[in-house]
Amino acid sequence: MKTALITGITGQDGSYLAELLLDKGYKVVGVKRRTSLISTTRIDSVFSHINFTLEYGSLHDAGCFWRLLTKYFPDEIYNLTAQSHVRVSFDVPEETVDSIAMGTLRLLEACRSVCPEAKFYQASSSEMYGDNPILPFNEETALCPASPYACAKVFAHNLIRNYRESYNLHASSGILFNHESPRRGETFVTRKITMAASRIKLGLQDKLYLGNLSAKRDWGYAGDYVEAMWLMLQQEKPDDFVIATGKSYTVKEFLEYVFEYAGLGDPDRHVITDARLYRPHEVPYLLGDPSKAKKVLDWEPTVDFKGLAEMMYTADYAHIQATETK
Repeated sequence: MKTALITGITGQDGSYLAELLLDKGYKVVGVKRRTSLISTTRIDSVFSHINFTLEYGSLHDAGCFWRLLTKYFPDEIYNLTAQSHVRVSFDVPEETVDSIAMGTLRLLEACRSVCPEAKFYQASSSEMYGDNPILPFNEETALCPASPYACAKVFAHNLIRNYRESYNLHASSGILFNHESPRRGETFVTRKITMAASRIKLGLQDKLYLGNLSAKRDWGYAGDYVEAMWLMLQQEKPDDFVIATGKSYTVKEFLEYVFEYAGLGDPDRHVITDARLYRPHEVPYLLGDPSKAKKVLDWEPTVDFKGLAEMMYTADYAHIQATETK
């Protein structure tokens, strides 16, 4: 039985990946930061699984990962944890850079020293491309980071290539474009929209505050994207892959479709633009070219833009109706 260690286990991606690997017969060790609040809702479906173990750890602490790798000697390591909100990274740049850049370095050092045969997956990001005008973005496109978050991701991304070439680690980066689901964090714009539409439909809310509605993003389903992560570590040779749908839509288009699907009509009656929600440096357009992943990994997304919006709204409406109405 293979053992996989997943950092960021209680996040959107960590929870979907844990389900996938357990279904494939893995033993899964999930790592989360210790907090005073219960934050394991996303992994309720796997928490009691006989092959699942939850450990506490932090990428700010190198020693804890030496201990965990020595304890479990995992076959695969998936590094998914970090401060993941781009806008917030402008407010807490040091925390963001330390968790992403230095955190990845600490984990790589532990990996090459304790279990150098383990296969390593790094969560890179489409935000690394920033406002590069050459579209669509592929694995060879120049990186132009436009936020502390993106700068830290570029550092970690380059570390993966460096450790792969310097120490012969099986280390791969997935350059994932925006991927959403009903488990997406509530501060991310897609969930803000689907939750607000649900509450408006149920008469619990009237206004929705949003930032830049013209930003275009390549949105896919997180459940599809974690399969791509796993496929990368099944390859004989490590490499970097863009994971995307190859189609891009504005925030306004997502907003309008969700409101249409919910039967709410024109969202302008409810939406207020809030300048505080804009980034100091906006990235206007992200569009990925997943050709390499399709060819090498035989991977393709299964959920399209409308299907994703419908899935998220339906889940939020059901949850809010069950928990916030009598």
